[in-house]
Amino acid sequence: MTVVTPIGSARSAQPDTDRCTVVTAAEGVPLVTGGSVEYANLDYAASAPCLTPVADALAAALPYYASVHRGAGHHSQVSTDAYERARRSVARFLGVRAEPADAVVFVRGTTDALNLLARAVPAGCSVVVFESEHHASLLPWEHPDSRAGSVVRLPLPESPAAAVGAARAALAAAPEGPRLLCVTAASNVTGEIWPVEELVAAAHAEGARVVVDAAQYAPHLPFSLSATGADYVALSAHKLYAPFGSGVLAGRADWLREAAPYLSGGGATRLVTEHDVVWNDLPARHEAGSPNVLGAVALAAACDTLTPRVQELLHIRESALVERLRAGLAAVEGVHELSLWDEDHPRVGILSFVVDGLPADLLAAALSAEYGIGVRDGLFCAHPLTRHLLPRGHGQAVRASLGIGTTQEHVDRLVGAVADLVARGPRWEYAEADGRLVPVPDPR
Repeated sequence: MTVVTPIGSARSAQPDTDRCTVVTAAEGVPLVTGGSVEYANLDYAASAPCLTPVADALAAALPYYASVHRGAGHHSQVSTDAYERARRSVARFLGVRAEPADAVVFVRGTTDALNLLARAVPAGCSVVVFESEHHASLLPWEHPDSRAGSVVRLPLPESPAAAVGAARAALAAAPEGPRLLCVTAASNVTGEIWPVEELVAAAHAEGARVVVDAAQYAPHLPFSLSATGADYVALSAHKLYAPFGSGVLAGRADWLREAAPYLSGGGATRLVTEHDVVWNDLPARHEAGSPNVLGAVALAAACDTLTPRVQELLHIRESALVERLRAGLAAVEGVHELSLWDEDHPRVGILSFVVDGLPADLLAAALSAEYGIGVRDGLFCAHPLTRHLLPRGHGQAVRASLGIGTTQEHVDRLVGAVADLVARGPRWEYAEADGRLVPVPDPR
């Protein structure tokens, strides 16, 4: 294995980022045209590679791996301590307010976290959500098991200010009783940053709570429940350089404490008799079964590494790369970037685009097979938003997303590859197999 370091002289100029490297394969990826090239991973928004400190923490924990909380053995006690220390690390990372006001519940990811909250809101809770949300934020409230009452889907706002006004008006018009606004912190399609603090203030003015989907924001910039005033936050470890199947729902404890356990089983119970069950308090109440100890350890290691200072430094270099990518693609004829708001609106390292005359799936396949570039194509589990932003004649888009291991060469290679493909098309033949376009033949 080798590691990919942050750009250029970051190791000497920015000592706080020294440990921010990602694990990757030493060998390059093969090309259908012959030879190989260093892999240009521009698919961080789907799953970020593993941070080296995360891999180190996992290696240190593995010899002591055991089930937690109910074991008298030494390894069980060590694992229990690691699991609960991980909870404290995540709490610090997310600016969680002190117990008993807030709780940190380990889950499988953002989708799991928001489905848990949908089952924990008070019965009949009114939920307001924008059509621009990822499906993980958009759909749980309408699931048959959700306790939500009315669900209002707001159309795509024309500006951040319009988003704040629309949210407040919808919450004010909702039936009396508990109300919840669900909003993303950064779009997984455009990378645009949403006005979370303003939305929180507007919601609180109407007596409503706010849950923030920080899956795409937290890997790039610090997020704090205390600083934003948000009531809940959800994120996934695999977006945060800890790809081991963990995630978190953190926030106000009262709704979570009063709700029935998310899953029924061991760990969630305090006492089971022939006729009754006494459920545990938080956080065990919603962590039934044997928890993902190593996933929690990995997530905590990422949180401990990505301090606010480190994230701010990394965001500076990432912003320069994003602007380089945007400018490069804008200079290629027929390329159209997808944006909801003004082109100068702040964003994280995510950019989606289409190319006239080149279907997204063909473009993504050619970028991979002929140039060693990994991107994502499709509608990105945010179908309403992506379809709204697509220019006429396009059914899908390509998404390039950047992170700690992204280099200037990766960005320039993508721009050059798109320009080549626009100028003369793919050099190889492609055919559909198992729902994707693949090179035919494939000599690799």
